[in-house]
Amino acid sequence: MQIDLLIKPTWIITVNAADQVLTDHAVAIHAGKILAILPVLEAEQIYQAVQTVVLPQQALLPGLVNAHTHAAMSLLKGLADDLPLMEWLQDHIWPAERQWADRQFVYEGSKLAIAEMIRSGTTCFNDMYFFAEETLKAVQESGIRASLGMILIDFPTAYAQDVEDYLQKGLSLCASVEDNPLIQCCFAPHAPYTVSDQPLRQLHELAEKLNLPIHIHVHETATEVQNALASTQERPLARLERLGLLDRHFLAVHMTQLETAEIDLLAAKGVNVIHCPESNLKLASGFCPVAKLLAAGVNVALGTDGNASNNDLDMLGEMRTAALLAKAVAHDASVVSAHEVLRMATLNGAKALGLEQEIGSIELGKSADLITINLGGLESKPMYDPISHLVYCTTRDQITHVWVAGKLLLEQRKLSTLNEVELINSAQHWQSIIGEAAR
Repeated sequence: MQIDLLIKPTWIITVNAADQVLTDHAVAIHAGKILAILPVLEAEQIYQAVQTVVLPQQALLPGLVNAHTHAAMSLLKGLADDLPLMEWLQDHIWPAERQWADRQFVYEGSKLAIAEMIRSGTTCFNDMYFFAEETLKAVQESGIRASLGMILIDFPTAYAQDVEDYLQKGLSLCASVEDNPLIQCCFAPHAPYTVSDQPLRQLHELAEKLNLPIHIHVHETATEVQNALASTQERPLARLERLGLLDRHFLAVHMTQLETAEIDLLAAKGVNVIHCPESNLKLASGFCPVAKLLAAGVNVALGTDGNASNNDLDMLGEMRTAALLAKAVAHDASVVSAHEVLRMATLNGAKALGLEQEIGSIELGKSADLITINLGGLESKPMYDPISHLVYCTTRDQITHVWVAGKLLLEQRKLSTLNEVELINSAQHWQSIIGEAAR
């Protein structure tokens, strides 16, 4: 039988229900889907592949799902470091966005971010930013999978004048990608403190009608919760519950301030929590109680946040930080194992986006969104558990190949669909004009 692609790595890390790690197996791919997972000798007898990729001492695993990004903010990387969240936002980031965040900024910043994500093993990202139409262009050029946020805030920006304008632009974007299997949309209200009750109610009705997720920053800092209590006598999560937003389509980003009853509420409602450990640490926002959330049955996924507050889009690094931080917060070295945190970065992210039947694990019928990591170098020896190695001693520089729906986006560290030289030149151009204005 003729097929498009046969991949023969040393290890296949499936992230399936049995958490299987297979050796001496191959993955057969045809029409962008995983057709078979079988021993190499059998695969060679059954299939004649247009292309065969042999990867000794490499692990094949599902592409990483970055469940929370602000891709275009790559062009603000390092602009205002070592500051607390609200000072960072109000005094530096929001003014910079007012000055620079136009269509060209978003398009070029998104392409730069996507290139970094591909080279870091991310095959799907969930974004929240203005001018998502420009991010869409960058996504289509790159071939990556994406969930594009339909941004909503109460006040006018260069992108939209009012709530209705934001919603109409978002819905128009969503309609434009209906037939694209690699792109979906989600509603993206910025935060409880920037979106009032009526727009949230309106958005919830639309989300239910269209069966789309809602993706929002919530309980990011103690100050956010304290300010909400002072002004409304209600914690932000309680307000969102009162408005009817909490359900399995709800993606709550950060969640560093949680009481036991709130964890129980999240579990009961099926809410997804998106954990961004490195951004939270850098902005001193607090600690998401990941071990408690997982123990309660909450689906926890991983995100990097934007490059302006991280300052990278490295999901392998995020996995390592998440695992180590969770142990310190829980005072328990056994919690959030390497196997659990890999699931958070793959299948849990897919589940949060409603894509668990399509991506997130290497299983028959799923999309061939796959990455390979070289575990043959000196730094990877000796090795007793390849999943432990992925989390605790592997860097993104070891990622060699990336496929999305069977299409090769990275080969031996070289981008296949984006021009690295052009991206570097674009970034240097923005650095010169933004840096000069900041002096």
